[in-house]
This record gives sequence, structure tokens and C-alpha cells, in this order.
Amino acid sequence: MITLLYAALCTLLVLVLAGRVMAFRVKHKVGLGDGGHGELNRRVRAHANAVEYLPLALILLGGMELNGYPDALIHGFGATLLVSRILHAWGLSRSAGTSPGRFIGILLTLLLMIAMAVFAIFGYLQPYLAAA
Repeated sequence: MITLLYAALCTLLVLVLAGRVMAFRVKHKVGLGDGGHGELNRRVRAHANAVEYLPLALILLGGMELNGYPDALIHGFGATLLVSRILHAWGLSRSAGTSPGRFIGILLTLLLMIAMAVFAIFGYLQPYLAAA
């Protein structure tokens, strides 16, 4: 159930990011692509980047929860995921170049996903290692 909370919060983030894209498209009458608007391109990428990373991260988080990892760890990973994606979207919305929010957001996301993948692999292998 913890993962469901973070999936819901991340869904709201994705919907906010999508809404920002749609609002810009309507206001500037851009149907497809970015219409030469750098700001629209950044909004599209902030939305797309969230959609690219969140599914795998949430699958890993849910798998960890199903495998019985402590609730505090699941909350820690889930909160870090949400904050990292907000930071990344905020940073990318501000600048197409490097920005602290974008850098910290993607760094946290990648480190978090690596950690969750390691936990998932270890959790899978643990019964086999214990039997050996």
C-alpha cells in the first residue's frame, strides 16, 4: 500500500507536468512539436522525462514492498523518488542548460534506481544464498 501512495503522488506530478504542456500548446496554438518555442520544448521534456523514469522506479519500489522490506525504507525511497522528480522538473523548467535542480534531481533518481535494483536483486537471490 505504501507504493500506491507514491504512485498516486507521482501520477499527480505527471498530470501537472502534462497540464503545463497542454496549457502552453493551447495558448500558443502549437499542435505538434514545440513550434520553435524553447519553453514548450522544456515543458515537453520535463513531462517526458518523468514518464520515462517513474514507471521502472515505481515497479522496483512495489517489488521491494512486496518482498517485505521495512516500511521506513519504502517510504524513504518513495519520498526520495518524488522529490528527485520534482527537482528535475523544476530545474528543467527553468533552463535548457544545466541547473542545480536538474542535476540533483537526475543524480538522486539514478542513484535511487541503482540502489532499488540492488535491493531487488539481493532480495531475489537471498533465499538461494541462504540455502548455499
